[in-house]
Amino acid sequence: MAGKADFTEAEWQTLEKGVTGAGMLVALADPGFFDSFKETGALAGHLNEARQTSSSQLVRDLGATHSGGFGIGTSPQALETGTLEALRSAVALLRAKAPDETSAYSDLVLGVADSVAKAVSGVAPSETAAIDKIKSALQTT
Repeated sequence: MAGKADFTEAEWQTLEKGVTGAGMLVALADPGFFDSFKETGALAGHLNEARQTSSSQLVRDLGATHSGGFGIGTSPQALETGTLEALRSAVALLRAKAPDETSAYSDLVLGVADSVAKAVSGVAPSETAAIDKIKSALQTT
């Protein structure tokens, strides 16, 4: 079972960026000032639950993530591009270094995205479209 110690700092940052970027991408798909607080809380709550309950060491370590890889001034386009690239890279990295963790990583990313989408009055079509992009990036071969 792989964990944070099995990856370089740059590799770990890619894994983190994919997870948190996915949540942020969904949040920005249907933006609203007050909604952002609920969505950020949903992202943090999902990561905290994963940290406490996952059977995967990798997911538990990612659940302790405190950095997102994106700053306040990141444009929506840069966030989307950066997130999708990080997800593709993360999947390739996991397939090479820890293939048994690829599914757990994908489940975490999609769980975060889903939690954020459902945080405020249902899932908007724009959020569904963002989740579809995330799914596509995770299925990169």
